Amino acid sequence: MSKILDKVFQGIRTLESPTGASLASIKKYLKAEHQFEQNARLLTVLKKAVADGTLVQNKSSYMIPGEVYAPPPDMTVEVKEEREGEGKAAGSGDTVTMKYEGRLENGTVFDSADKFRFTIDAGEVIKGWDKGIAGMKKGGRRVLVIPPKLGYGKKGSPPEIPPDATLIFDVTLTSISK
Repeated sequence: MSKILDKVFQGIRTLESPTGASLASIKKYLKAEHQFEQNARLLTVLKKAVADGTLVQNKSSYMIPGEVYAPPPDMTVEVKEEREGEGKAAGSGDTVTMKYEGRLENGTVFDSADKFRFTIDAGEVIKGWDKGIAGMKKGGRRVLVIPPKLGYGKKGSPPEIPPDATLIFDVTLTSISK
C-alpha cells in the first residue's frame, strides 16, 4: 500500500463518519496533518484503491471495506421500545398515522395529537421522527429521545421549544400505508 493511501486510511479512521469520508474532508485532513496538497496524485491513488477494492466509494465519500463507524451521539435518536406492535414494519416512503405527545426534558408538554399523518423520509417532520419511527409496526409504542441536531436545532421553535432542546416523544403507530 502506498504511503499516501496509508495517510488516507488514517484520515478516514480519524474522521469516523458512518457514511464515509468525503473527498473534501480527506484533502483537509491530509493538508492539516501531513502538509500534503498534491490533489492530482491523491485522486489517482483514490481511483486505484477503489478499482482494486482497497476502498469503497459511495458517491463522493470513501470508506474502508468492513469498517463501520457509529454515528455520533448528537446524531442518534434514543429509542425505547415500549410495545412492538404487529405486522409489517414502517419504512422509507410509507405514510404513517401516529398518536403522540412531545415534551421537553423538564417535562413541559409542547405538543400532542391523536391523529398525525406523515410520510417517512419525505422531509415532512423533524429528522428525529424519520429515524425514530422507521421500523415501528402497527400498534407499536416507543419513547423517542431526540437530540437538538435531529430536532429544531440551535433556533428551536419559539415559543414552545427553546434553542438546543432535547425532545422526548411518546409515540404510538396507529396505521401504515404506501
